[in-house]
Parts: sequence; C-alpha cells; structure tokens
Amino acid sequence: MLVDSHCHLDFPDLADKLDEVLAAMAANGVTHALCVGVNLEKLPGVLAVADGHANVFASVGVHPDYEDVEEPDVARLVGLARHPKVVAMGETGLDYFRIRGQPEWQKQRFRTHIRAAREANKPLIVHTREAAADTLAIMAEERAGEAGGVMHCFTENWDVAKGALELGFYISFSGIITFRSAEALREVARQVPLDRMLVETDSPYLAPVPYRGKTNQPAFVRHVAEEIARLHGTTVEEVGRITSENFFRLFRGAAA
Repeated sequence: MLVDSHCHLDFPDLADKLDEVLAAMAANGVTHALCVGVNLEKLPGVLAVADGHANVFASVGVHPDYEDVEEPDVARLVGLARHPKVVAMGETGLDYFRIRGQPEWQKQRFRTHIRAAREANKPLIVHTREAAADTLAIMAEERAGEAGGVMHCFTENWDVAKGALELGFYISFSGIITFRSAEALREVARQVPLDRMLVETDSPYLAPVPYRGKTNQPAFVRHVAEEIARLHGTTVEEVGRITSENFFRLFRGAAA
C-alpha cells in the first residue's frame, strides 16, 4: 500500500488521461492520492476530481507563486475547507526563487493560511523554496503546530528538517530524492524517522529516475518509496505501510 500525498491530477497533463493515470496507480499499489489546490480559480477542477473518485482527496489554498489571483481571507478558506473531500489547507508557504525580494504579500498570505488551518482544524501543506528561515519563523509565530502539517517536496538541509519536525510537522520526499545530484538530500532522508515521513510525486512534475524528463504521475511514487527503503535499510512494503499510516494520521478527514 502506498499513498501519493501530493499531486495535481487536475492539471491538463494528467486530467486529459485521468482514467489511465488512476489505473496505473492501482496497478502499482498506490491506493490513494491527495490532489492539491494551487489557487481558488482552479479549485472547482480539484474538487471535481476528488468528488468523482473515492480514493482521491483535495486541499484548498493559494500557492505562493501565484500573484494575479483571488487573494483569500481566513473566512473564505475556512468556508471552502468545509467541503467533505477537503482534508488540508494549502499548498501555501514562501518561494523566493521565482518571486524575488521576500515579498510581504507572500508572507501575509502564508499567515492567512495558517490562521485558517488552525480555525478549520485542517493540517497545512507547506511549500518553501529559498525561504526556509522565514518559513519556519512564520510557522512558529503563527502557531502552525496547532494545525500540524507537512513540508512538501522537501529539498532543504537537516537543520530545516529538524526545525519542522520540532514544530510537529511531517517531511515529504518526492522524486528529487532519486536524482543523481541529490546526495545531500538523501543524507537528510536517512535522518528523518519513517514515522514522520510522507512520500509524494508532485506530479505532473519531477518524475523520478527512471522516468526523469517525462510526465510524472502518482504510480511513480513507488520509486520514491523504493529509494527511501534503500536509505533506511528496509523494504518498500514497510515504507509503504508506515508512510500510509502517517498520511491517514495527519489528514484526519481522509478515509482509508
């Protein structure tokens, strides 16, 4: 049993062949997936995928890369999170790679999502890129640990992972962990306890080896789990069991 804890099944590369993608999931032992929202304008497509498939869940949020979109307030996010298939708030966070200058609007948006998550009792899906110090600082200031959540597609160092773990967050690894250039990240993955770890694809992006350069899909999360198993000296079945248990423990509204 495996769960893809973060994918974008509503994006055209996957939505246009959704039946095939879901069949490949099943063939590879991937039983459930979380389709993650990136802005409110596209949320109906996310919810349609989740509503149409019992083993797919949804989240609601506005990604830090999106500037010219509806800016949510706490009440709007809390209201949207009442949908029965919504199990998380996000993805949210900070990204200083694509949008330079540590913009204040990103920080405020992140704070809004954390406050909404606490009010709605939904865990957070946190994205951070070249902004780890500010991300952890805002999480601490806004008491993000009260909501809990996951640092998705983790690419930071052990100090950042440790800081997130201390706030009660899980760490999720993607296909990046299979890349030849990712030895430092693999060292971090060796240190993260399996009982605090999730696996994901972030599909349609970041396809793992041996599919690098191709369109990613939830079925490929098996390759992430295989690499985690190698790093921890255990079996892919054990990684699948533990990370799946972690998923359902964290995303309390999801049913196995």
